[in-house]
Amino acid sequence: MRFFLVFPLMLIPVALYNILAISGSAFSTAAEIRARLDTDFQSIPMISGSIWQITPGHMLITLSLIMLFFEMIKSTGTDHTAVMNHAFSMVLFIICLVEFLMFPAFGTSVFFIIGLMALLDVMAGFMVTIASARRDFSVGEA
Repeated sequence: MRFFLVFPLMLIPVALYNILAISGSAFSTAAEIRARLDTDFQSIPMISGSIWQITPGHMLITLSLIMLFFEMIKSTGTDHTAVMNHAFSMVLFIICLVEFLMFPAFGTSVFFIIGLMALLDVMAGFMVTIASARRDFSVGEA
């Protein structure tokens, strides 16, 4: 159970994008990945009469937002598992940054947004943990 507290959940959408980027060829180009991410995946008719087109890129961003939400919930702890989670989240962000800058298949807006969410996970996690620890420390003094 502790493994899931240390495991950065943002790794799931990053790993899915990596699988998508590597599965086509050794490393696909950004145009090939964009074509895969922009194809219609699901069509949902709306009450207004319009049709909502969902693409794999939309699904990855939605999954990333859900994972970011759960990461924010996990970051409220002040024990060593929360600190380890933040450290692994920092490593994940660095991996995302390197992939975005170095490999053409990762130079898409979808991966940029996922990487930005990984950065927000790191920054918000440290801020929430520091605020929680400060509150715990001040309560302990009283």
